[in-house]
Amino acid sequence: MSETPASILLIDDHPLLRQGIRQLVEMEADMMIAGEASNAEDGIRLATENEPDLILLDLNMPDVSGIEALKRLRGLNVSSRIVMFTVSDQEDDVVAALRAGADGYLLKDMEPEDMIAQLHQAAVGKMVISDRLTTLLAEALRSNKPQQTSEPDFDTLTPREKDILRLIAEGLSNKMIGRKLDISDGTVKVHVKHLLKKLSLRSRVEAAIWAVEKGLHKD
Repeated sequence: MSETPASILLIDDHPLLRQGIRQLVEMEADMMIAGEASNAEDGIRLATENEPDLILLDLNMPDVSGIEALKRLRGLNVSSRIVMFTVSDQEDDVVAALRAGADGYLLKDMEPEDMIAQLHQAAVGKMVISDRLTTLLAEALRSNKPQQTSEPDFDTLTPREKDILRLIAEGLSNKMIGRKLDISDGTVKVHVKHLLKKLSLRSRVEAAIWAVEKGLHKD
């Protein structure tokens, strides 16, 4: 991680929870709280003004939901990593958040040391999912996937697309993949679009799960 601490914006309507997270983060030398908001509107404003490295976003808030706030942030091209932080372990919520552009989904009942470890991973560009949700997510995406006439074929991809798919399977963001391969975020985005079309998959999350199941991330 760089010498500059990763900046984190908290968007949650529970002041005690924000205080608890702040206290935990302030004990870490490589992370800092850059701001707090008790509602989505203020959170969106702070996010667009400051573009923190990471946003922890509550799913259930009054007036504007976390999913709606997430969609608006992505629509405004906020480059921050956005991780949903919630009590909901419902399949529909998890899938909806990831398909709306979340970079992770963490549950509020996790142990403090586990949460800090996940925040470290998120801050360096990894996708983070609470452990007990990974099986649920894989099953949900498989059951929702359209019927295909054939299994996705890894060999239809170009060498560059194969490299990018392996890095997606490791949980890296477009920005981190671009840095690793020395190409622009935009170029990565184009390659991701092409490889998803070739594999008949609907999202990078589905692509990551498929690649991990096939062991491609270990090549």
